[in-house]
Amino acid sequence: MDITWLLLTYKVPAEPSARRIAIWRKLKGMGAVYLQNGVCVLPKADDHVRRLRILENDIAQAGGESVILETVALDRGQEDKVIARFKAERDEAYAEFIDKCDDFEREVAKEVAAGHYSYAELEENDVDLKKLQGWLEKIGKLDFYGAARAEEARARLTGCEAVLDDYARRVFDAKGENG
Repeated sequence: MDITWLLLTYKVPAEPSARRIAIWRKLKGMGAVYLQNGVCVLPKADDHVRRLRILENDIAQAGGESVILETVALDRGQEDKVIARFKAERDEAYAEFIDKCDDFEREVAKEVAAGHYSYAELEENDVDLKKLQGWLEKIGKLDFYGAARAEEARARLTGCEAVLDDYARRVFDAKGENG
């Protein structure tokens, strides 16, 4: 199963650091994994090729240099190492997401325990839930190889949705608008 990757090597001047950080952010936003400083990989896809070419221009404008290569691993063991890096980075993102789900559920539980049922609070929690939904969708788009914690993260989001549905029912009951 030869996976073809895009390998980007680049070097940009240390200052101004804002440019270097912007490039790093764009690469991370695409789901790139760094093999070492200034060397990263992405699965080959037309979108990634296009975005790396744009980034190549950004790097040149920052006074740097870059090379984009299409590559395959030497053998299955090397390929597995790279895939493991992708999975580990996504699992880290899923773990952070799961922590935020804990925070969300705690916040709603606090309102329930206090008997605080207001539309303002419901709206605020609904905004927070939408952020969680968007965040999980973003992580999922960068989960190229099926990280281990993906299913757990999806289950936790479903749990958050259920918690908010329950809170909404309580708000409507408290306001006499259910039924």
